[in-house]
Amino acid sequence: MSLLPISAIVPTLNAAASLPEMLMALRGGVAEIIIADGGSTDGTPDIARACGALVITAPRGRGPQLRAAAEAASQPWLLALHADTRPGAGWQEAVAGFIAHPEAAKQVGYFRFTLDDAAPEARRLEAMVAWRCRWLGLPYGDQGLLIAREFYQSLGGYEAIPLMEDVALIRRIGRKSLVALPADFITSAEKWRRDGWYARSARNLFCLSLWFAGVAPDRIARLYARRR
Repeated sequence: MSLLPISAIVPTLNAAASLPEMLMALRGGVAEIIIADGGSTDGTPDIARACGALVITAPRGRGPQLRAAAEAASQPWLLALHADTRPGAGWQEAVAGFIAHPEAAKQVGYFRFTLDDAAPEARRLEAMVAWRCRWLGLPYGDQGLLIAREFYQSLGGYEAIPLMEDVALIRRIGRKSLVALPADFITSAEKWRRDGWYARSARNLFCLSLWFAGVAPDRIARLYARRR
């Protein structure tokens, strides 16, 4: 299959451990990979360049970093994903099928959330995320978000906020314009193993609840950092 007309945009901060696997999964599949680094000290930018990615420096925070990466993109489609997430088998075919439809120009595609862990807790979390996407219309960036660049720009792009940037964008798009794509995007379960499956999930839900309650993203980010 030829390269997809996609700029993959990835925010990074000390992502040396997970980045190579993600970049290798993307290479040969997309026309452009843009890494927006927030000040890594572990060699992340060098790893990205060695794998053929364009590296830019951006103010720290997923929102500012993704916004900077999207502004640097040259392709008609954007694929936003996290540095510890990699596309699984069949993702190129799923993307090609999606972007071939004219209505996709005003839609956002997202992938199945999958964790690289065999624990029962991982399967329960995957089921919870599938429920959240189906009934609440809230896919996150660790599932991969695929959007036409013109549509993205018409929405005002990612907000320059430290977290909840994906929720803010998806809420502007609306549930009717979300399309589940038939491929897995596999995310590292390291954060859940480190912090505790239930503790981390509860913290993420707490932060989401604060966002919906109107708490400022900067304040949520400070609370999130203190609970790490």
